[in-house]
Amino acid sequence: MNHSKWIQVTSPSLRHYYISLKRKFHEHSKLQVSIPKNFKKYEDLRQLYNPHVPEYFNFARDVLDSWSEKEKVKFNGHRPLNPALWWVNESGTILIPGTSQLTAKDILYRLQSSKAKCIVTDVSLASLVDAVASECEFLKAKLLVSDKKRLGWINIKEVSKSVSHEHTCVATKSSDPMTIFFTSGTTGSPKMTQHTHSSFGIGLEVNGRFWLDLTPEDVMWNTSDTGWAKSAWSSIFAPWIQGACVFVHQMPRFDSKTILETLSRFNITTFCSAPTAYRMLVQHDLNGYSFKSLKHCVSAGEPINPEVMACWKKKTGLDIYDGYGQTETVLICGTFKGMKIKPGSMGKPSPAYDVKIIDENGKPVPCEQEGDIAIRVKPTRPISLFSGYIDDPERALLCYRGDYYLTGDRGKMDKDGYIWFVGRSDDVILSSGYRIGPFEVENALIEHPSVAESAVVSSPDPVRGEVVKAYVVLTPEYKLHDPKLLTTELQNHVKKVTAPYKYPRKIEFVDQLPKTISGKIIRAKLRNKEWGKNSNHV
Repeated sequence: MNHSKWIQVTSPSLRHYYISLKRKFHEHSKLQVSIPKNFKKYEDLRQLYNPHVPEYFNFARDVLDSWSEKEKVKFNGHRPLNPALWWVNESGTILIPGTSQLTAKDILYRLQSSKAKCIVTDVSLASLVDAVASECEFLKAKLLVSDKKRLGWINIKEVSKSVSHEHTCVATKSSDPMTIFFTSGTTGSPKMTQHTHSSFGIGLEVNGRFWLDLTPEDVMWNTSDTGWAKSAWSSIFAPWIQGACVFVHQMPRFDSKTILETLSRFNITTFCSAPTAYRMLVQHDLNGYSFKSLKHCVSAGEPINPEVMACWKKKTGLDIYDGYGQTETVLICGTFKGMKIKPGSMGKPSPAYDVKIIDENGKPVPCEQEGDIAIRVKPTRPISLFSGYIDDPERALLCYRGDYYLTGDRGKMDKDGYIWFVGRSDDVILSSGYRIGPFEVENALIEHPSVAESAVVSSPDPVRGEVVKAYVVLTPEYKLHDPKLLTTELQNHVKKVTAPYKYPRKIEFVDQLPKTISGKIIRAKLRNKEWGKNSNHV
């Protein structure tokens, strides 16, 4: 973080923008942060969200090129306040929907599944690509982002020098395929999820305008790796649709101290990170940091624990607004500014979707009753829903039941319209006739000072069929405590916090939990271990 370089789409006069931005933020630093800027109250969202989908649409032409033209000339007497992209790193950058943390096996799976003809990477992964390239019959070109040359690779920096500055964007229809993201693979092999030019390029307005509540005065920092759809959500489409600045600080790996220093040093107004990241951040002493510009904190990727939300609020004075969605969707539901925050809930339905909790027959269930979280797709299919799984139409058909798209998650809706996550459909534990969601037990566990992280799964039992088992990662202060005494203490703690029948009858202390590259806990791997099954996750 010892070098800062600005990159803007066109205009070079960025230092002036930075000074103006800093002055404006200091002038408004005492504003109440929970007041929404793009709407008055949640009840207005359905009426306000009315996206127009033209026959032809291309995000690069209709959003980015439009912004560039505004920067070239004075717009209403002033140029835009912010640059489009604020990049903190010594190199330039290329954004692609792939993570730098892939193994050779991961790369092989993706190249063979996608039948990709070209791959772009840097020197850190080039050797892994070379190790599997001979098994990828469709791969024709390898582009290297580096100052060095490598045998068999095209150096993208060299060829870029001869590229014309003139560019004509392809005339794409709104319904044409735009991008493919591999899902994170929490319940099986990653699926190739296809989105169109409109499903993300227009559909993600709901994220940027309402959940993130962005304006051209905002600087948005999302820490998600570019390999995940969450990066497309909050690092590309949602902020740029709103004319907000995208802040990027490239880090080889997540580092809590660097995150906190960056939030203190730069004028970031909106911060988005995964629950795992927030869990790591709140374990630090935050007294030495001052987030003078930060106004809005959001989280997505998996449910965030109420204890973490309370700790972040206590240490920073800022609430965390949870959001729920998938690679296949835009925001499904979330906690929006101005709403009452119910810790542990995922908020209310997004205006992009008609969200219901349905039964096995595809019918909505009463309030407080558990069911499948679903999105209505008939008679009108939402524009922001993915167009399908590539080369796997049968898998896509399994996502539908009657008039609804199934998210694969279980939940319930309370009388106020808030949706509560129970677990993935195959994560729910059935013990002595009781249905137990792992998330509630994990929430109870993390309230105990000894628990840094936990994952709750089913485990076989000769009497009850299956029981609750918790894999627990201890905080440093408790690593030397007696395991038997600590097990009893945690079991009693859960009995007091939630319904006694939900307590973990088995507890195993581990150094770490299995996670996807994006940081989501792979409960299926732990569950399969309990039941003596093999688990293959790529």
